Amino acid sequence: MIARRLIISGRVQGVGYRAWLRAEAEARGLRGWVRNRLDGTVEALLAGTDESVGAMIVACHSGPRMAVVLGVTESAAAVPDSAEFSRLPSI
Repeated sequence: MIARRLIISGRVQGVGYRAWLRAEAEARGLRGWVRNRLDGTVEALLAGTDESVGAMIVACHSGPRMAVVLGVTESAAAVPDSAEFSRLPSI
């Protein structure tokens, strides 16, 4: 199992990006979380198999229909203890 922290920039708030990411992550059997950040980006922690996490990262470059993704920054992260995928409060 691997974990990656993503920062997604562009028009990603107010377009259903968090709900989309959560649904996509759950469909792929991932654990982790997603939240809005005060700087207008979306932050996510994705944990699962190499294949599942990789596919989700590729999908994050497009996002939901109304989103305009300008960038996805990826870094290594620790695997979360929880087996669920959550939507956290904004920071």
